Amino acid sequence: MPAEIVDTVPAGKVALVVGAGDFLGGAIAKRFAREGYHLAITRRRGDLDGIVHAIREAGGTATGFHSDARDEEQVIELFECIERDIGPIDVCVFNVGGNVRFPIAETTARVYRKVWEMCAFAAFLVGREAAKRMVERARGTILFTGASASVRGREGFAAFSGGKHAQRALAQSMARELGPKGIHVGHVVIDGAIDTKWTREIFPDWFETRPEDGIMQPEDIAEIYWNLHAQPRRAWTFEVDVRPYVETW
Repeated sequence: MPAEIVDTVPAGKVALVVGAGDFLGGAIAKRFAREGYHLAITRRRGDLDGIVHAIREAGGTATGFHSDARDEEQVIELFECIERDIGPIDVCVFNVGGNVRFPIAETTARVYRKVWEMCAFAAFLVGREAAKRMVERARGTILFTGASASVRGREGFAAFSGGKHAQRALAQSMARELGPKGIHVGHVVIDGAIDTKWTREIFPDWFETRPEDGIMQPEDIAEIYWNLHAQPRRAWTFEVDVRPYVETW
């Protein structure tokens, strides 16, 4: 749970980013902070101080939490803590990854289950808890980070594709159920390489063969999340896919 909360939070201006890593999740948090939202940012482990500090240095407010999105009790406690001690959550972004690559014969039950828990089960827990509170207020935005694996399988990505397909189905079901109740549910398909430490380690050839602007930057993608949230109710988008211009699809 969080360190001491010292920021003054504008009423009705709280955004939660679950899976706020150093790249896309952090960029999404910073983008919403620029609009005056207090950011509640979480990750299972790892440093959150850097993102919190960057938001505060830019004039925003933020609180970091360590929480496992796969654990029902921790997710419930997270939402209760934020709503009680910070304010009502207006925006919830689920940005947990789980991208691993194994041939099907080498994909263990443990690997498949863990990836499913990260992509699908955790998304369900977070989405459910956000919906419970937003429906009472008849407003709110819930956004899920998808991937190419959300819409098509690929050699070596059976576990990741299975989890991301399930997450997309969850998001579709929630959008149809919650839209008439004033809740905007969206799904962002990331179809291409993001400039991250992980991508540089797994696909180093992309950074050698592609032009500089052929790799997506987290800040550019974060703008899409903000635009989805800012859409008027009469013209909501459920799904948007984003890719660099050099990507074949």
